[in-house]
Amino acid sequence: MSTSPGTANWIKLIILGLIWGSSFMAVTLALQGLGPVTIAAVRISLGAASLLAIISVMRIGLPSLHNGQGRVIWLCALGMGFFTNALPFTLLSWGQTYVASGFAGVCMAVVPLFVLPLAHVLVPGERMTLNRALGFAIGFSGVLTLIGFKAFASAGSDFESLARLACLAAALCYAIGSIITRLCPSVNLLSLSAAALSCGAVMIVPMALWQEGLPSLPQGQSLLAVLYLGLVPTALAQVLLVQVARSAGPSFLSTVNYQVPVWSVFFGALLLNETLPPQLFAALILILGGLLLSRAPAHRQRP
Repeated sequence: MSTSPGTANWIKLIILGLIWGSSFMAVTLALQGLGPVTIAAVRISLGAASLLAIISVMRIGLPSLHNGQGRVIWLCALGMGFFTNALPFTLLSWGQTYVASGFAGVCMAVVPLFVLPLAHVLVPGERMTLNRALGFAIGFSGVLTLIGFKAFASAGSDFESLARLACLAAALCYAIGSIITRLCPSVNLLSLSAAALSCGAVMIVPMALWQEGLPSLPQGQSLLAVLYLGLVPTALAQVLLVQVARSAGPSFLSTVNYQVPVWSVFFGALLLNETLPPQLFAALILILGGLLLSRAPAHRQRP
């Protein structure tokens, strides 16, 4: 794999940042008419249906199950469906019932910090350098500032603290999902995206029905928000995510989270009139500072 991600991947990364940054605002609007698990189920199902229709029209088809490589691809799709869709979407939707959309977006800045040690162990060429280790330490201090020490002392009654931890757990899920995506064997990217979302839908729909029952049709902004979530931050973003992770690697993909907090805070403050706590901005500075240090090229010593 080339050390340079290329212009196309940078453009896709910027688009992903804008899309994912706006998704937190859309979740807040969708929560006006649907439960958090139902939102996750609907957006994943819409995304899966959209990509299945596209690959059917293009006559691409899903990965085969009749050979060893095909079964490995489906196993990766299952992991992607769980770690990049079903679990994090549920955690974020539930978390946003107690925290602002901007806070949830800032939590996504933690994703690269989780990717660093995972990629060092699992992905060839993604070694933990000194800069990355120092960046990890600085960024982790930002994480502690972000969630507050009360989150660790919570006995279960402080749902805001639990919601903060849920948002951070979603960030860890995305990190694991990006590693799985990179390690998946070679396969058509649209086919892999459709398989991953289909697996996510199969997992989350029964859970949503069990937890929240059959939903009534949402109205107004809630309906528009969930349709947007299914078609753009889920279906379109899944395709872009797979393309970038496969061609440029999970560490480069994780840098999309430099943008996500900025966009999420911008949309939340501008369109939802959210008031954000002061420590959020201090945490953002620490996290982004750590991330930038971790991406800085290492200086070679002279012989």
